[in-house]
This record gives sequence, C-alpha cells and structure tokens, in this order.
Amino acid sequence: MINYLSNCNYVLLAFIAGMFTWIITILGSAVVFPFKKVNKTLLDAMLGFAAGVMIAASFFSLISPALTMAESLKINAPLIVTFGFICGGILLYIGDKIFPKIIKNHEGSNRIKRTFMLVLSIGIHNIPEGLAVGVAFGALRYNIEGATLISAIILAIGIGLQNFPEGTAVSLPLRREGMSTKKSFYIGALTGIVEPLASLIGAILVLKVRLILPFLLSFAAGAMIYVVVEELIPESQTNKCKDLMALFTIIGFAVMMILDVALG
Repeated sequence: MINYLSNCNYVLLAFIAGMFTWIITILGSAVVFPFKKVNKTLLDAMLGFAAGVMIAASFFSLISPALTMAESLKINAPLIVTFGFICGGILLYIGDKIFPKIIKNHEGSNRIKRTFMLVLSIGIHNIPEGLAVGVAFGALRYNIEGATLISAIILAIGIGLQNFPEGTAVSLPLRREGMSTKKSFYIGALTGIVEPLASLIGAILVLKVRLILPFLLSFAAGAMIYVVVEELIPESQTNKCKDLMALFTIIGFAVMMILDVALG
C-alpha cells in the first residue's frame, strides 16, 4: 500500500488527506442530531466541553507544533509564536467590536455575534492545520529532511481525528443558541471545508508556506483562546451548576489532550 501511494502525485494525496480531515469534522458535527430537545444544563455542559477542547487544541495542535517548526526553521520561536498568538487575539477583539455595530438593529444580535465568533475562530484554526497536512505531503517532492510518506499520513490521521470533537464544539453550541439542528450541523461541517483547500495550497506552495506556518498556527491559537475566554466559558457559567460546567471544561481538555498526544 505504501509503495503504491509513493508513486502517486503528492499534491493529489495532500488533497485526499485534507478531504479526510473534513469528513471527520462532518462526523463530529453530526453529534448534534441526537439532541432533539434543548436541555439547558446538558447544552451548557457541552459548551464547557467545547471550551476545553479548544483550549487543548490551541496548545497541543497549534502552539506546540508552531514552536517546534520555528526552531527547525532557525526562527526565533518565542518571538514569532508570541507575536502570532497576540495577533490572533487582536483580530477577534477587533471583530468583537465591529461586528455588533453591523448587526445592532438585528433581532437576536448577541446570538448572531457569538455564532460568528465561534465559527470564525474554528475556521481560522483549520486553515493552518490544512496547510500543515499539505506541507507534509508536498515536502516529499523536495526530499526535505525528516519528510516521509508515513509521517505525512500519520499527521493527516491525527489532525483528522482531532477534528471530530472540534466539529462537535461548533454544532452543539450553535444548537444551544437556539439554531435548528440541521443548520447547526451544516455550519459545523462547513467550518472544515477550508482544510482540503488549505492542504492543496500547502502542497503546491510547500517551500513558501513552510516558512510562515509557525506564525499561522500561533495566530489561530490566539483567535481560539479569545473566543473561549470571551464567549464559551462565560456562557457555560450562566448555568446554576457552575462547578459541574467547569468539570466538563476539564473533561473536554483531557479528551483533546489525549487525542493530540496519542496521535501527534
């Protein structure tokens, strides 16, 4: 099997790998379907769980690889990762200030804003992950040191499986906000559509993209943490069982950490 894949076009393989990661996101988003009725405590718990997933993904899927990549590229790792992280947070901060003005006369504007911020942060996060998959496969064309087909496949599988709870982390909070089950699923699924496209770009522009990946990964982490602190955790803590909601955040972090560490 590996011998057969070794003879395939690496750009095509990168796109297929990106499609795989998107399919797993779709499956994760589909978790919303069993929830036919909205139970506030249950959905608040899932919101806390989503916050934990995003915090873990920010470090284990984004910041840690960004530091490693920056060091391998002989870039000042602490500086570039810190700068990218702050820029990601600032972008979401600016969006947080501007977006309410755009929809200030719209009924349910707070719900729309939270939806927008959540989807934007996950979408931003998926771009560098897709690029990373593309770079892993594209690097095989240039015989870059350490680049192997097996390592590229493992990376794609790891990112793909991590996307399952991330798909859930979008669709369930949207359902909690009162959105229909189908619409919550569709929006959650669409947040992953950027991954196959980014994988394709990463494979084609591997040498150029590789240089900016540390910044992009940390940028996405900053955006995700902003949403977690600004929206997800405060919203989950409106529940009367605040301590229990906090435990679900811990559980979400643990699940994502296990996936990242085991598959990273």
